[in-house]
Amino acid sequence: MIRSILVALDDTPGAAAARDLAISLARRGGVKLTAAAVLDLPHTRDAHGPVPVGGAAFMEHRNEALARRAEEAARKALAAFSAAAGDLPFETLRLEDAPEPALLKASARHDLIVIGRDCTLGQEATEDGVAPVIDALLRHGARPLLVVPPRREMADYDPAGMVLVGYDASVPAMRALQLYALLKPEGEAHAKVFCCDEDRAKAKRIAEEGADYLSRHGVEASAVGVAGEHAADLLVAEATDGRPRLMVMGAYENTGLRGFFLGSSTGRLLRHMPCPIFVHR
Repeated sequence: MIRSILVALDDTPGAAAARDLAISLARRGGVKLTAAAVLDLPHTRDAHGPVPVGGAAFMEHRNEALARRAEEAARKALAAFSAAAGDLPFETLRLEDAPEPALLKASARHDLIVIGRDCTLGQEATEDGVAPVIDALLRHGARPLLVVPPRREMADYDPAGMVLVGYDASVPAMRALQLYALLKPEGEAHAKVFCCDEDRAKAKRIAEEGADYLSRHGVEASAVGVAGEHAADLLVAEATDGRPRLMVMGAYENTGLRGFFLGSSTGRLLRHMPCPIFVHR
């Protein structure tokens, strides 16, 4: 069972959706919620670079202005979070480091990081709508992520729908499945374990293994095996038709179905999946 959630704040649409989802999950009871605002002082107040003669004062003034903007953005994000949380208790963190090390360090005290897919976290730019810090947290972090798209991209999202599990029996997929089964961030829900392979019988067998594992953890699960090569496209199509409340998947580094991270299948799923994604490596 999930006990603690860290949610990253900023003013992007995805961050607002992530904030509301984290609050909803925490309201189920027994979940400690921490709201984190990232100030990124290394790229604001402490930024350095080559300057012309006499330019040091200008850079200092510019850095102070950036730091003030970061402080004001953090204040507004935390105020918006407090208003949305209402009477729900929560802690706040003001993380002064850059987004990647700040969130990696803070995550050590939590079960799950909830983050908007398009979070900029201060000075960081997004690539094709997916925050680069997500890639870093998957590569270097020990905690699963719950990546939340902007609300406008979840028009058909069903908060009472089933949980879609992308599964291929690889080590990352097994880890993600296990953490989902142990944490159950969405509470009790029916799960559909989906696998694709050139051999449909093999895909069905793998999906059934995943469904059996979930059933041993008290999760009602069905298995779907399909013949195909493009797992990401098939999973997006399945989600579009099935309107799941959540997708569970492992993150990968190579190619094909095991070709995840932002440049390949994981990136495509993060960009196009019309629901929150529980992902671990």
